[in-house]
Amino acid sequence: MLLFVIFLSHSVFQEKDVLTTPSTNAGSKIFIKGSDTILPVSIAESKIYMDLHPGNEIIVIGGGSSLGLASFIEGEVEIAMASRKIKESEITSATNKGIEPVETIIGWDGISVIVNKNNPLESLSVEQLQMVYSGEITNWKELGGNDEKIRVLVRDQSSGTYGFFKEHVLGDKAYTKNAIIEPNTEAVVKDVSLNTASLGYIGLAYMDESVRMIGLGTSEGTFYPNADTIRRGTYPLSRPLYYYTDGEPEGTVKEYIDFVLSAQGQEILSDIGYLPIN
Repeated sequence: MLLFVIFLSHSVFQEKDVLTTPSTNAGSKIFIKGSDTILPVSIAESKIYMDLHPGNEIIVIGGGSSLGLASFIEGEVEIAMASRKIKESEITSATNKGIEPVETIIGWDGISVIVNKNNPLESLSVEQLQMVYSGEITNWKELGGNDEKIRVLVRDQSSGTYGFFKEHVLGDKAYTKNAIIEPNTEAVVKDVSLNTASLGYIGLAYMDESVRMIGLGTSEGTFYPNADTIRRGTYPLSRPLYYYTDGEPEGTVKEYIDFVLSAQGQEILSDIGYLPIN
């Protein structure tokens, strides 16, 4: 599990880019926990927010969407980060504890399917991706690649990306029992960068030059995750990114979320590698 505790720090933006609206909730503390996909966004947003509002403290913890929502349901955090929609069972658990989950979409992502830079494959259909991740296809040569057994990488079950990928790629099928479970997205990227046989999936913001993104084919064509395909919904693994709060945000929590949704906050999100809501 990734643990990031954020204290006051210098802004990563130039002074001219920083808003100067004073805080009306000085001395407050917010705990944010959950999705590793959203983690870098919340870290960056928190740093700038705290520079703007000295005396307020935001503590950001990763570990996965399910873990964040579980802590939220127990009343341990003010904001849960989730890269998947809250489940009905989680809503019921929250309601039973007197918590009313309210959803705020803070940005958009496209789950990127990645291979090693020396893998010659350019794209897979969603059906082929399903067959690989369910264990029906096990060798790259079956897909037009090298004669090499596929190293299928998955996130752990606490990950919202794990759940979203299963729902939208595997449907009612199970992940192959031979899948290699990685503890976080950075581990997926590292594994793929080092192994020509590896296949993984990551949030768009984690994409770097050490790996290569492949296209996903549907009946409408082959698409890569970018601003146009995600906004149009033509990329098959497009998804919103969520914050969950207990009831409508109030006080410092509202002030922070309003900052994330502001022009400056959305620019920060965009700089991290995700798409703003508008």
